[in-house]
Amino acid sequence: MHETVKDYYGKELQSSDDLKTDACCTLDNIPGHIKPIMAKIHPEVSSKYYGCGLVAPELLEGMRILDLGSGSGQDCYVLSALVGEQGEVVGVDMTDEQLAVANRHIEYHRKAFGFSKPNVRFIKGYIEKLDELNLDDESFDIIVSNCVINLSPDKQAVLAQAYRLLKPGGELYFSDVYADRRVPAELMADPVLYGECLSGALYWNDFIQLAKQSGFADPRLVEDRPLGIDNAEVQQKIGHINFYSVTYRLLKLPDLETSREDYGQSVVYQGTVPNNGCVFELDKKNRMPKGKPVAVCGNTYRILKGSRFSNHFEFSGNFEQHNGLFNQGESSLPFSEKAANSGGCC
Repeated sequence: MHETVKDYYGKELQSSDDLKTDACCTLDNIPGHIKPIMAKIHPEVSSKYYGCGLVAPELLEGMRILDLGSGSGQDCYVLSALVGEQGEVVGVDMTDEQLAVANRHIEYHRKAFGFSKPNVRFIKGYIEKLDELNLDDESFDIIVSNCVINLSPDKQAVLAQAYRLLKPGGELYFSDVYADRRVPAELMADPVLYGECLSGALYWNDFIQLAKQSGFADPRLVEDRPLGIDNAEVQQKIGHINFYSVTYRLLKLPDLETSREDYGQSVVYQGTVPNNGCVFELDKKNRMPKGKPVAVCGNTYRILKGSRFSNHFEFSGNFEQHNGLFNQGESSLPFSEKAANSGGCC
């Protein structure tokens, strides 16, 4: 499958207009503070963007970020502007043509962002073989990926390597395509379906189990939307399966439980995360208005207190008294509210 994907993204596709689904995000869906950065991205880089979400979480200044499947480099360059000169972004991709585009414009973006030296670099490699790339254990604050993990033939290896490379309290924040059932093997062998991020997509429940087995005990669903298939031939082959563009955040915190438990805890958001003054959304189910106490499960309490978000919250409670499951309506699984999720993933 590596060669199939290389050919598809290096030779078959010439721009995002050639895709057969509506996976790619548009500028209309991008937050206001990202748009000025996007305006500075070189046109050749943007024309070969094939992502399905926005992989720019909060509080990135000074962070060291790894992008898995960095392609032409658009996400890396946006993130490089957000981390600033004191941060660093490393992109990993296996496709020569995409890497050539990304490397061609390093100096262009350094000048565009007004940096004295580049803060982004690109490495050729496979995202399931990060141990071969001389990257140190626990050396990244954040790992991102945009519609790429589904293309890997060994997704568990990708998650395990990401867990190894993250610092304690770090996160894997990524967008990808998921299916509402397991894709049959004969469809996985179709190079177009695979290259379009469809037949390699994980069944969402299989992903949840893989994430937990890799050390990410409590995957958090950030956003999800149905994926439209714009090609009649592709629709005929695989239209009986529903696909979704989904953004998850996975935290590396060894004390997280595999279920969300109630210890009577609460947090108060201070309104101090840049571009999130009025409300902070950790995930789809945890929306925290500024200055108001919000009841949280033990895992959410640990995530906020054990990550880069800690200084932006006041914490109340401890783990001395257990009250059973917390808010059983919470779910880490996508597609539970299909009718409400017709908007873009960005």
